[in-house]
Amino acid sequence: MRIRIPRAAALAAALVVVLAACDNGEEVEDPADLVEDAGDDGEAAADDDDAAAPEATGEGVLEQVRARGSVVCGVNDAVPGFGVTTEDGSFEGFDIDFCRVIAAAALGDADAVDYVPLTAEARFTALQSGEIDVLVRNTTWTATRDGSEGAAFATTTFYDGQGMMVQADAGFSSVDDMEGTVICVLSGTTTELNLESQFAARGLSYDALTFEDNDTLREAFLADRCDGWTSDKSQLAAVRSAWPDGEGGPEALTVLDDTLSKEPLGPAVRDGDSGWFDVVNWAVIATIQAEEFGVDSGNVTDLAASTDAEEEPELARFLGIGGFDAGLGLDADFAVNIVAQVGNYAEIFDRNIGPATGLGLERGENALWTDGGLLYPPPYR
Repeated sequence: MRIRIPRAAALAAALVVVLAACDNGEEVEDPADLVEDAGDDGEAAADDDDAAAPEATGEGVLEQVRARGSVVCGVNDAVPGFGVTTEDGSFEGFDIDFCRVIAAAALGDADAVDYVPLTAEARFTALQSGEIDVLVRNTTWTATRDGSEGAAFATTTFYDGQGMMVQADAGFSSVDDMEGTVICVLSGTTTELNLESQFAARGLSYDALTFEDNDTLREAFLADRCDGWTSDKSQLAAVRSAWPDGEGGPEALTVLDDTLSKEPLGPAVRDGDSGWFDVVNWAVIATIQAEEFGVDSGNVTDLAASTDAEEEPELARFLGIGGFDAGLGLDADFAVNIVAQVGNYAEIFDRNIGPATGLGLERGENALWTDGGLLYPPPYR
């Protein structure tokens, strides 16, 4: 596992150096050279040819991934339960596990992932430029993003909705009580747009404080610079679960019942490569289908060795028995690799954000269709 600093961030830093030097009348290097040099000293810089950023070579992304030996995955690193860095510098969370799912499908190795932490504002630039192969970062599928951002969204991994979090003693029981308040929100997100439309629809005035990342937003909320913090309800639950005891712990905060939007979250890839889209899409679908079949990390190996293709043909195809090829460019047993190394959808949900975790989320819309949820995998045949 490697951590990368996005090239756009390095270029921005280089331009600052250039401008400063110009002000002083100094002769400066080409900014592109400075970006290349920045990799020499950066802690997260790539140090070998295999770690180079993806390039437009005419090859499909799957071929580039296999040549490189890793999937470059754009992620969040500051949302408990979904994407965080641990004390030892590794990544964990629900979205992180779906990066691993994609690597298990494409390469047979769930650990073959290079993680690129991205802000909300930088994520689509990184995707469009080819700095990442796939974006798995609490990202909402919308018409504009599908049509204008050069993104193609795969199967939704988490059905969410926007909410509002307030101090428990603030006296707000509903968003309708929040006339004339100050709301903290991340810039460059659907959340910012939903906030505007929802408050306008309710005839409420407000002032928005916008931030590029959750860390600075959190500090503003702690300092009482805003009355509410709006984001996806899952993210608010994550923040609340990790609220420090010195600030009253989780009980000091309340997530209001109002749901302000629909937020289908899932992986996105660049437009124009249907083969890579199919890989990412069916890797996600495999986790859902595995749960529906009752296949999990504890029994998948035995089932792959013992399932009778004549008695259970659908399960056999899913497990790669008989070498069924759906034309996805993947090994016949790609689903076995996914489930054995990462787990089925229920396992991924439960260990990261489920009832036994600090977030304590119930499945709700994220249950299988057979249990009243929205997860409905198409047939693998």
